[in-house]
Amino acid sequence: MPTTPGLPVRRAALRLLDAVLRRGETLEIAEGAALSGIRTAPDRALARAIASETLRWLTDIDALIDSVTKQRLPDDAKARMVLRIMLAQALRLDTPAHAVIATGLPLLAGGPRRLAHGVFSTLVKPGAGTLPEHPTLPESVVARWGAEKAAAIAPGLAFPPELDLALKDAAETETRAVAMGGVTLAPGHVRLPRGAAVDTLADFKAGDWWVQDLAASIPARLLGDGTGKNALDLCAAPGGKTMQLAAAGWNVTALDMSKRRLELLKDNLKRTGLKASPVRADALVWEPKHRFDAILIDAPCTATGTCRRHPDVLHRIGARQIPEMVELQRGLAAKAAEWLNPGGVLVYAVCSLEVEEGEQQAAWIDANCGLAPMPITAAELPAGLAPTAEGWLRTHPGMLADRGGLDGFFVARWLKS
Repeated sequence: MPTTPGLPVRRAALRLLDAVLRRGETLEIAEGAALSGIRTAPDRALARAIASETLRWLTDIDALIDSVTKQRLPDDAKARMVLRIMLAQALRLDTPAHAVIATGLPLLAGGPRRLAHGVFSTLVKPGAGTLPEHPTLPESVVARWGAEKAAAIAPGLAFPPELDLALKDAAETETRAVAMGGVTLAPGHVRLPRGAAVDTLADFKAGDWWVQDLAASIPARLLGDGTGKNALDLCAAPGGKTMQLAAAGWNVTALDMSKRRLELLKDNLKRTGLKASPVRADALVWEPKHRFDAILIDAPCTATGTCRRHPDVLHRIGARQIPEMVELQRGLAAKAAEWLNPGGVLVYAVCSLEVEEGEQQAAWIDANCGLAPMPITAAELPAGLAPTAEGWLRTHPGMLADRGGLDGFFVARWLKS
């Protein structure tokens, strides 16, 4: 019996959703198994988009489902899971209702198709199933971040992010922005509309740029020119910050313990023609052969600051994962402080929105690592961003929303006397 066109893609999206919500996997990890039978790039992208938009709007989609059912469907009921992806397609991806029904109801073979059909049909009637202007965050997330912070962040989560490029030569910023049809928010940065196929863009093979969110580019910017100096990039792969440092003249040691991710870093260095010394090691047991003039720690973290591009983190990460990350981050900071030359600079950064991984870690480093705070200044930051009173930087997805937003980061800097 022939398969309904588009049905395998919806099955794959359902597998992605199940991997995140039931097993706590990242979308990236889940893709290997979930998309194994999906051959074409457009179909794989569609499966990812369905799962991502479902997770982005999950709280609101669930509220819609509950508003028209007499008895609440269990969170893990297959009917709820299928209705979630059906509504995400209809309400966020503009998929025609007949196509959603044709590819959704077969996922409930032997199950409550009539219920799902009725719920979906009711909610897609004009004016019936409407989503708010921006996603409602899960209650557990609001409890961690606080209502005020969550309300500021939520507007930045309504859409997937645009495409940010970091340029190898910042002097080309304006020229490249015009040539590529983008805008720039800082020297060495170009922002393009979402959906662009990266490997088809101008000068991809020439290695004149790499993909890197604007917020992610700030930590390396804070180290400035490194001509003739040695820098260590801890947890370096896949290499965006390593390439920034190399382009700024630093002699970079790029350390990471993941073989796969280090291979990506090496590939990126080869494509861009930039030089660095990759090292595969566990930073907590590794000992360098020399000290460094600068160390950048882009520390392992909960990555909740990437929620606009990875909405799965809103549903995977909870309070129980944070203490483990905090302990690891402190171990890395303590090691880095030992490895700095006198006069050396340490930059600590996490793509996390959790205060335990950001502000509280900076206070811990102040008190325990023998380093002097080196406040970040407004002049060092892209327009529209400002340091905190302590001289730290905190960004979140609701910032610069009128210009496309940015990821959530915490960044702080110290000097070794």
